[in-house]
Amino acid sequence: MSLKRININQSQLRRFSSLPDLPACKYPTPIYKGADYEFIRASREIPSERPAYKKPLLIHEGHGQWLWDHTGRRYLDMFAGIVTVGVGHSHPKIVETVSKQISKLGLTTVHYMHPKYYDYVNKLKKKMPDKLDVVYLVNSGSEANELAFLIARLYTGAQEIISLQNGYHGGTYVTQTATGMSIAKYPVPFAPGFHHVMNPDVYKGLWGGPQCRDCPISRPGNCQCIGNECMAAENYFSQLKNTFNHELSSSGKIAAFISESIQGVGGVVQYPRTYLKKVYEFVKSKGGLCIADEVQAGFGRTGDHFWGFEGHGIMPDIVTMAKSIGNGFPLGAVVTTKEIAESLNKAMRVNTFGGNPLACAVGETVLDIIQEERLQENSKVVGTHLLHRLSTLMLDHPTIVGDVRGKGLMIGIELISNATTREPMPSTQVLDLFEDIKDMGVLVGKGGVHGNVLRIKPPMCITKEDADFTIEVLTRSLEKHRDQNIVNKESVFFGGV
Repeated sequence: MSLKRININQSQLRRFSSLPDLPACKYPTPIYKGADYEFIRASREIPSERPAYKKPLLIHEGHGQWLWDHTGRRYLDMFAGIVTVGVGHSHPKIVETVSKQISKLGLTTVHYMHPKYYDYVNKLKKKMPDKLDVVYLVNSGSEANELAFLIARLYTGAQEIISLQNGYHGGTYVTQTATGMSIAKYPVPFAPGFHHVMNPDVYKGLWGGPQCRDCPISRPGNCQCIGNECMAAENYFSQLKNTFNHELSSSGKIAAFISESIQGVGGVVQYPRTYLKKVYEFVKSKGGLCIADEVQAGFGRTGDHFWGFEGHGIMPDIVTMAKSIGNGFPLGAVVTTKEIAESLNKAMRVNTFGGNPLACAVGETVLDIIQEERLQENSKVVGTHLLHRLSTLMLDHPTIVGDVRGKGLMIGIELISNATTREPMPSTQVLDLFEDIKDMGVLVGKGGVHGNVLRIKPPMCITKEDADFTIEVLTRSLEKHRDQNIVNKESVFFGGV
């Protein structure tokens, strides 16, 4: 009897050997002419730089939302180069811009002016609230956050900076200290003056219900809110005040509070709707500045707004940005007020590559493409469609998919092993799922402290057809995972036959 039952389940598993059909793509399949796969793979076997997959991908060309490996295999990129390729790979307008600008001027010393800096900065400022009118151009999100911390400390004269547990703000020495994830921190003494407060996670945290966050879908459950008052926001805010009262210096002065609008590397965590508003008001009352980290949530990705902080109804003192700002070109920015920026006059500041002509030309073109191709609107329409379809996975696989969340094209799927305790799915099982999804033609990311959140943050040019294909792939992967677990359990129960 055991043999018969197991054979039936194994037969079910064989259904997934056939792959779903990729959506059509008019771009011709590129031919790879580079170095041998095994040679390149061996050259990347260096400490700390581990490939994402068991069978690493060798990607050599991209177009729009598509990537090709060395064998000619096409993949739907639903992670956008870690949430960076916002307008699509090798966008023709960006290719033209880079070619045109490099033929004129690629770099000049910071002691000279060039027109592209003026053109870009003024176009970027038009996307910001009026009072945020000073822009510093840098090369990355980590550098942007480092500069923001420096400005806040110089302006306030205070040293203490508060950030959230589970938040991610960069990989440099100081930004690692601000980061609240152990997996992203090396075992060395950290920079002084940083404090982490309880993460206001309405799914895994102590408080929160299905209506607490700004998401087009909700999960089953009861909400603790009373009328218009979000009790989860109030409780998490109380935890922040406790940290302020017990851990900060006796001066009571604070330099800054920093948070992402939606946590990215932490697994697309959304806060209770009014949480950041309460925190901003409190921090400003204590003389501190509020820093909005828009490195992942900015540039229209959340759909409703161009910047993630706008969805919280808050006004930052400093905004940091990178990733989609340059669509893969090294570019970042810090935007603040003239009054706050004056604090940098206390010493000489030089940045060799920040604001170079190429970066400015690319940045300006990215802003044009987002507007011309209505990519913010597409993020909302396609993202909402994708979220509603993903929500069915919670119903179909309640013991595997614990939560689906996000807005626009910034989406997370939390994988669990126990629906009651919400224990994360073991990493070995997550990696198997991750590999299956890739083998069926879709590339997604992973996030969260336990690496159990699938991160879906594609180029903002994807279509509903791409979203539906992603759903089909995820569904097949989850069904295979479920049926494989049944086989494994039956194998153990019937003596390993």
